[in-house]
Amino acid sequence: MGVPFEALIPYGIMLAMFGVTGAGLSKIRHMQNGGKRARHSVDQWDRVMMDRDRRLTGYLRGQTDNPSAPAGFELNNPWRVSR
Repeated sequence: MGVPFEALIPYGIMLAMFGVTGAGLSKIRHMQNGGKRARHSVDQWDRVMMDRDRRLTGYLRGQTDNPSAPAGFELNNPWRVSR
């Protein structure tokens, strides 16, 4: 005796929704990284360099080959002065 296909419809819908959700989250992460693949195992040095790149280019993963910093970068210090 076979399984009626109506019993498998909810499982197909759930599988499709998991697929759509996974693809959407992957696309959002790809867009947030400036079109680059997601980074894994980011250590402190990578975070510092990514913050520097963000301050230079405006994007967390953006990089520039311009040897001179843009105007105003000398005032763009990541260290905060405490009182």
